[in-house]
Amino acid sequence: MTIISWIILGLLAGAVAKLLLPGRDPGGLVGTTLIGVAGAFIGGWISARWLDRPIAEDFYDGTTWVAAIGGSLVLLIAYRILFGHSRD
Repeated sequence: MTIISWIILGLLAGAVAKLLLPGRDPGGLVGTTLIGVAGAFIGGWISARWLDRPIAEDFYDGTTWVAAIGGSLVLLIAYRILFGHSRD
């Protein structure tokens, strides 16, 4: 997959992560979207590096989507823990 594919996947993974973890985010829509893109990269890297599940070259592979959404969820949770109370 190309870098553009990972960015698109990250945007979609961020949206799915936001649906799975509703609530108010400190960064709003833009912050959540950027977290989704970063989560897609990190989830893919973790999957290939430590889980011995290399990411396929196919955009529609289920493992790729699970890794991207999982990475987005982890980053979104961490972001809320670190910066969640800054807008109160």
